[in-house]
Amino acid sequence: MDEKKYWVGFNLIKGIGAVRMLGLVTYFGDLESAWGADPTSLAEAGLGVKLVERVMAARKNVDLDQVWEKIESQGIKILTWQDEAYPTRLKEIDQPPPVMYIRGEYLQDDLFAVAIVGTRRITPYGRQVTEELAAFLGSNGITVISGLARGVDAIAHHAALKAGGRTIGILGSGVDKIYPPEHQKLAEQMIERGAIISDYVPGTPPDASNFPPRNRIISGLSLAVVVIEAGETSGALITAGFAAEQGREIFSVPGSIFAPQSKGTNKLIQNGALPLLSVNDLMQALDFNRIGEHKTARKILPTDETEARLLNILSNESMHVDEIRNQAELPIEKVSATLALMELKGMVRQLGGMNYVAVREAQSDYKT
Repeated sequence: MDEKKYWVGFNLIKGIGAVRMLGLVTYFGDLESAWGADPTSLAEAGLGVKLVERVMAARKNVDLDQVWEKIESQGIKILTWQDEAYPTRLKEIDQPPPVMYIRGEYLQDDLFAVAIVGTRRITPYGRQVTEELAAFLGSNGITVISGLARGVDAIAHHAALKAGGRTIGILGSGVDKIYPPEHQKLAEQMIERGAIISDYVPGTPPDASNFPPRNRIISGLSLAVVVIEAGETSGALITAGFAAEQGREIFSVPGSIFAPQSKGTNKLIQNGALPLLSVNDLMQALDFNRIGEHKTARKILPTDETEARLLNILSNESMHVDEIRNQAELPIEKVSATLALMELKGMVRQLGGMNYVAVREAQSDYKT
């Protein structure tokens, strides 16, 4: 059974978030040990009396094997801090979510992402801006991130998909509890061409208190946040606040001083957000015009220690796979599979007869 079930177990316990989860991992070394620990050890790891009681109750009442089987049967993927595929940009924020539940796929190309957020009570002006911006980003290989809510969020997701792009929705509920319910079909389309993500355990209902905290993930996964329209108390302003704390660029679409939907966006500009007057403002500020170069450069970097080892062995002189295996001191199956993947990435080239050379643009300075 996957050790991740213990991450899910602690994620089920109210009051155990990023700080306490880190404390448990640091103290016990892994969460399997923490799940089976005695109350004294849990207290020494930093849990208070009530939290220790909750852990004891969860251990007694929750069948983790059953929970895990249900998650797997729903096709839900789980990423924790310890996973290499955990979004690197999200790791940068204060107290990143220890566990992420995903339906669909989070890809490395999704590092090139922009959040589009705004009011549920969108005007025709806001709709036009949202559609044009999301379509432009989607058609240019930039992932659109939003919250699957009514109004700006849904329009942004729809427009990105229609343009052939990728889009990701961050939920304030479990990924098996789509809210609002009329967005079920949209969510299914996003799972096919992007993902829906939550840090709430599957089965969690869309409680109002869940939505403000999830906004930190919307901004955390993005290079920039664009606020289309927002009233003075809009949740989009919460996302902008998280973006400011996280050092993300904030763009705001100016609007009429008489329109209630523009009071929040105009205030953001007054407080230092960049006014979005055209999509070029965003592209230039984030250097998105070089996105193709960025993606190509990233793809030829070794992604793990095996790739780095093979790249250090190879040169512009042809080398047979058996010699590569001998020098790498790895099983032939692992060497062959890794070389096949590296060839797809353009890191190595096969000359025929299982002879390989390195592509010199690939860099071998993998950091462990």
